[in-house]
Amino acid sequence: MSTVHEESRASRQFVVFHVGDEEYALPIAQIQEVIRYTLPRSVVSVDPWVIGVISLRGKIVPIGDLAGRLGVAASHSEDSKIVIIETPTGTVGMIVDAVDEVLSIDSDQLGTSTVTDRGIAKLDQRLVAILDADALGGRRAAAAA
Repeated sequence: MSTVHEESRASRQFVVFHVGDEEYALPIAQIQEVIRYTLPRSVVSVDPWVIGVISLRGKIVPIGDLAGRLGVAASHSEDSKIVIIETPTGTVGMIVDAVDEVLSIDSDQLGTSTVTDRGIAKLDQRLVAILDADALGGRRAAAAA
């Protein structure tokens, strides 16, 4: 049986990435893989942040502009990555500027905020916004799938 202190120190792994000048993270369990940037084929979508689709091992995957979804400026380049995530509505890719690291974050390092779906990780002098893949997936445009 665990004690309250042990439960408060439970850690989970997160993938930390940059979008513009900001750091964000997703729980590693929600990420299928990270691939190098591939220019998506444009499609009409009911979700304005879905900019196109790619074929990933024969499967059509909608690709979203995470910067647009979050309302921040981004600097997409050849060095950008696509984070493939699993949501309740299916697989979706999100373009990020760079994937930085995988971190174990203790539950006592997580704070709550009314501005994010999941919270903020306080890591020394850094604040990393924790995102939720389920919320990011949105409706997952039927036109793209």
